[in-house]
Amino acid sequence: MKNILNKKQDNFSLKKLEWKKIQLDMREKLGSDIYESWLKKIDFIEEFNNYILISVSTRFIRDWITSRYLDQILQIVKIHKKEINRIEFVINEQRKEIIDVKNKIDEKNDIKNVSFIKDSLFQYNRIDPNKNFENFIIGQSNKLAFEASKKVSEEISHYNPLYLYGGVGMGKTHLLNAIGLKLKPQQKVMFISAERFMYHFVKSIKSNEMVKFKDYFRNTDVLLIDDIQFMNGKEAMQEEFFHTFNALIDKGSQIIVSSDRAPNKLSRIQERIKSRFAGGLVVDIQNPDYELRYKIVKAKLDDFKLNNSISLNLPEEIQKFISSEISTSVRELVGALNRIISFSRIYNKLPSLAETKTILKDLLNLSENKVTIDLIQTIVCQFFKISKNEMLSARRSRYLVRPRQTAIYLAKLLTSKSLPEIGRSFSNRDHTTVIHSVKTIERLRQEDKELNSNIDNLKNKILYNKANEI
Repeated sequence: MKNILNKKQDNFSLKKLEWKKIQLDMREKLGSDIYESWLKKIDFIEEFNNYILISVSTRFIRDWITSRYLDQILQIVKIHKKEINRIEFVINEQRKEIIDVKNKIDEKNDIKNVSFIKDSLFQYNRIDPNKNFENFIIGQSNKLAFEASKKVSEEISHYNPLYLYGGVGMGKTHLLNAIGLKLKPQQKVMFISAERFMYHFVKSIKSNEMVKFKDYFRNTDVLLIDDIQFMNGKEAMQEEFFHTFNALIDKGSQIIVSSDRAPNKLSRIQERIKSRFAGGLVVDIQNPDYELRYKIVKAKLDDFKLNNSISLNLPEEIQKFISSEISTSVRELVGALNRIISFSRIYNKLPSLAETKTILKDLLNLSENKVTIDLIQTIVCQFFKISKNEMLSARRSRYLVRPRQTAIYLAKLLTSKSLPEIGRSFSNRDHTTVIHSVKTIERLRQEDKELNSNIDNLKNKILYNKANEI
């Protein structure tokens, strides 16, 4: 009986995705126009345990697909294989490097090592050649972080650890990538997110490969860890990270860490780890000022012309308007520019200032009203007369489920946060829970006029602070 079960599991694990069938589904569900314009350009590279790796020709296409269609593509993929819960992109320039590494791995005779390394392939080789010091745009808000990063790449262990923090889309990952790219030819460099560190830690425990895990992480010259705040509450992993950190410092290796907050603001992280971070060089990346935002708009337009061989002479008035109004993050600024570029390509004309305001309406509201998930949770809790602790609890009472789903729906509607980010803000719920909540509220809005009216009132309260609306 045991052999039969094992055989069934082996057969299931060997089932591979058929990308051609997925392409047919994408065409059917998203329409021929969208498929021919954007999704046909996707090339399938590799399937891993719980995610797939695909490539597109330019960063612009990647950003457009990610912001518009990624959730729907993931749902289509999950129909074919439910274990897949994430999609990773690479640009075509990176693809050859990844395939070369994969081929070298496949040539190895030690089959036991292949599964571990192959499963780690993307994250351990995720350094993007397009994110370097040369194309990092400098302003007053990020100059210190840039100079410290360059110093580390010239003289390792000079600042150890280097801790960079700032909001989403401020260039932290770009700087970590640039350091890794600079040091890669001379040093053994590892660049990994805190989430992937956690994944490999858990996987190594389950497969009894902790010795291999320790060797892998403690024998590197440069360790770059992105988004360290995601270690919050993971006590066993923090314990392992603490010892890895000390081992690397003792052998003179360089550690660079990024986060969305200062070390002393990290929640549910061991005090001794926060103390180690604070003992290095801690640098804050501030919101970009107008001059920096304007330089970024200019640079991105030049980059687009270079990569696409298309002349796009966006009027100075619109460039200045975008630079002035989109002030939340660099990522939102680039996203706004991508929308303008897409409008120009679809309609074969440059937008007027009035059209620009319409295209960017939701982003302008976000910047003006500073919508956050915390604000959404607070206002929804006030409306439904429940506490925030009740909303974020694991309880599934009906009087809590509907407010929770409403808050998740509004977070998806009114913020630029990804599904996993929204899930984490609701007590680390899975992104599939976020999808279910959004779909439930969308369906109920069609059926329940009172709920639909309540959500419109909540949205006005959140966006415009109209106290008399609720």
